[in-house]
Amino acid sequence: MSTVHDLPVHPRSVIRNPSFEELRGLIAKMPNARLSEFRNYNVETRVLSRSKASTFVVTDDPTTQSDQILSREEGAKWARLQDEYVRNQDMIVIEGYIGNDPAFRVPARLIIEVRNANIAAMQKALYFDPAPGELKNFQPKLQVIYTPNLPAPGKPNDRLIAVYLDQGITRVFNSDYFGESKKGGLRMWNKMVYERGGLPMHAGAKIVPVGKEERTMLIVGLSGTGKTTTTFTRQNDSMPVQDDFVALMPGGKVYATENGCFAKTYGLDPKFEPAIYRAVTKADAYLENVYQDPHGKVDFFNETYTQNGRAVFRMASVEGAADASRIRKADFLLILNRNDNLIPAVARLSPTQAAAYFMLGETRGTSAGGADEAGKFLRVPGTNPFFPMLHANQGNRLWELLQHSPMQVFLLNTGRVGGGDQHTGSKKVKIPHSSAVVKAIAEGTIRWTTDPDFGYEVATHVPDFPEADLDILQPRLLYEGQERMDEYRELVKKIKADRAAYMQRWAGLRPEIAAAIR
Repeated sequence: MSTVHDLPVHPRSVIRNPSFEELRGLIAKMPNARLSEFRNYNVETRVLSRSKASTFVVTDDPTTQSDQILSREEGAKWARLQDEYVRNQDMIVIEGYIGNDPAFRVPARLIIEVRNANIAAMQKALYFDPAPGELKNFQPKLQVIYTPNLPAPGKPNDRLIAVYLDQGITRVFNSDYFGESKKGGLRMWNKMVYERGGLPMHAGAKIVPVGKEERTMLIVGLSGTGKTTTTFTRQNDSMPVQDDFVALMPGGKVYATENGCFAKTYGLDPKFEPAIYRAVTKADAYLENVYQDPHGKVDFFNETYTQNGRAVFRMASVEGAADASRIRKADFLLILNRNDNLIPAVARLSPTQAAAYFMLGETRGTSAGGADEAGKFLRVPGTNPFFPMLHANQGNRLWELLQHSPMQVFLLNTGRVGGGDQHTGSKKVKIPHSSAVVKAIAEGTIRWTTDPDFGYEVATHVPDFPEADLDILQPRLLYEGQERMDEYRELVKKIKADRAAYMQRWAGLRPEIAAAIR
């Protein structure tokens, strides 16, 4: 171990940029780490999901934020407390880049307790590696200082994620969930992208070959909506590029953020998600809260501990993955919505409708957001819970980009139509359904008609779509066929009223965007 003096904190000792082998050795010493049947390490954490209620932006100007804030005075108090704690700790430093395009990559750094070496290893897998010699005078613009074993008394669950946007620093207290490291850097990156004229998007990206052309899809959605599944499903031998965050810039230019993936593993089936399964089961992947028996046998369908089991792996482990430098511009934007009522399997949106449904960010919550979100109906502007400024800015910026960088935008339901799974008349939108839709979008082979209730276009024909399930393309037909039109009309009325009220929450949102959902 060696001490370094260019850090914003001064640990007792530092292990700087350890190798893969060194990190595995440190993880092996963790009492909550076990070697799985795949020869990768599986760590069981105390905290099972991100801590939204404990996340605050440090500012004295509440007009710049839509979410909760800490005053600068209180932020300084917590910084001093963490600095003092770190003086007596052994820490790991991981340095790398968010993004790999020379014109847009951002140097970033994680400082984490040695006792939680798995977080360091997972973050190292997601950063793009510096070139030889770049670490000598590495100057990070974004830093996460992470103390999983330091409580924050008085904050929700005695945890705190304090975001100092003006300093480019996020401080994490008392959470050992890796997502706080990953999102800590990306949350601050969100601000940088917006200030450069772009839109940070909680989105995957894939390149879909169509004849001799390559078309790019961006897939936005909250955790649990099928964003990763849709990104990695290989229609037309499509090539996944990015799993979680991209920057969409004027002209449709897309920039990547991460060199790997933080994938949800509950229900992971090699039949439906073979690329993800093969990457997760390699020895250089990292597991978090995935069920395994005392002999190391992994069961991705066992939810005894949590449904929010996760894995981190490098994009290099994904067969057929491509580099974002191959993307010329975004051609399609898919907005995923895990719902269970009137949302069709696919709808085509006008630019203004696209900004509206992007702002609605509707979905049925999963365990990825914690127990408070699981199973509940959520609306998250831009499907991006990590946007650290006024949320109306996201809808406005997408509307602006679509005026000058036109792309086709679609709404996809990855849940059910006609009611929840307890309703005998409802139908599940399955992975093969969504895959057929994505393929047809890329090839331009869907036939459309205007929905009389919501004004967007719904499909009358999708090649390779099961004949028996055509009514999930037009939910009105499903309700008509089951003689439930009174229920349908009441739902339409209620949904429109709820959406209109929700849009009024966002001061500064362009009026035409709010009006588009009426």
